[in-house]
Amino acid sequence: MSEPLLNTLRCLSATGLHRMAYWEWGARDNPRVLVCVHGLARQGRDFDRLARRLSCDYRVICPDVVGRGRSDWLKNPAAYQIPSYVADMVTLIARLDVEQVDLVGTSMGGLIGLGLASLPGTPIRRLVLNDVGPSVEAAALQRIGAYLGQPLRFKTVEEGAAYLRTISAGFGPINDEDWLTLSRPMFKADGDQFKLHYDPAIAQAVAAVTPEIAKTAEQMLWAGYDSLRMPTLLIRGADSDLLSRATAEAMTQRGPRAELVEIAGAGHAPMFSDEAQIAVVEEFLKRA
Repeated sequence: MSEPLLNTLRCLSATGLHRMAYWEWGARDNPRVLVCVHGLARQGRDFDRLARRLSCDYRVICPDVVGRGRSDWLKNPAAYQIPSYVADMVTLIARLDVEQVDLVGTSMGGLIGLGLASLPGTPIRRLVLNDVGPSVEAAALQRIGAYLGQPLRFKTVEEGAAYLRTISAGFGPINDEDWLTLSRPMFKADGDQFKLHYDPAIAQAVAAVTPEIAKTAEQMLWAGYDSLRMPTLLIRGADSDLLSRATAEAMTQRGPRAELVEIAGAGHAPMFSDEAQIAVVEEFLKRA
C-alpha cells in the first residue's frame, strides 16, 4: 500500500463532539493492528515510512491527535490534555473493533500510550515509547515552548520546511528530499500563504504547566509506568534533551523493565527516517 486512506470518527469532550482524523494503511480485515501516535506539534503522516514498511503485516493506524492535522480544533484549549487524548484513543480502538493493538508513541504520543497502557483491561499488547518517559526534562519543555503556537506564515511549503529544520535538529540527519516529504503535511493553505497545521492554542496547555503541576504529573506517570506488564521498547535519541539517560536507565529497572535502544546522531526525537530505526521497531513487534 503506497498511500494511506483518510478516515474520521467522532469523539466526546467536555464541550461536545469533535472529529478526529486518522490515516489507515494495510488490509482492513487484518486483526493485527498497530496504532502510531505522534508528538506535540506533529501529525499522523510522520509515520508514513514506518507504516508503509509494516503495512504488509499490520493494519497501521496513524491518528491526527485532536487540534492537529486534519482533526478538529477544540473550543476549550484547556481540554488539550493527555487524559482527553487517551479517551480519544479508546474511541478509536473501539471503532477498529479489535481486542488488542500494539502502539508506537513519539514524545506526547508516548505519554498517551503510557496512559492507555496503564488502564485496567488495556488493549495494548506491546508498547514502543519513542524518546519519552515519566520524567520530562524542564529545559526541553522550555525549548519547545519558545516556538510552539507562534503565528507564522510562509510564502511556500519549501520556506516552511526550511523553518522546521531550524527547530528540528533532534530528528537526526534527513536528506533534503525526505525532509520536504516529511514536512508537507505540516502545513495548510491560508489564502496565498501557508501556516502550520495545528491549533496555536495547544501552546496554552504547555505554558500552564507549573513546577508543582509537573511534579504531580511525574509522580502519576511513574505510578502508571510501574503498573505496566506488557513488553515495552524504549527508544532514545542519544542526544535527547527531553529523555535523560538517567530516566531511560531507570525505566529499564522498574515497571515493565523496558528494553532500551539508543539512536546515535539523534536527539528528540528519532523519526524512523531510515531502515535501521524501522528495523528496531519491526523486530520488537514481531516477537511472539
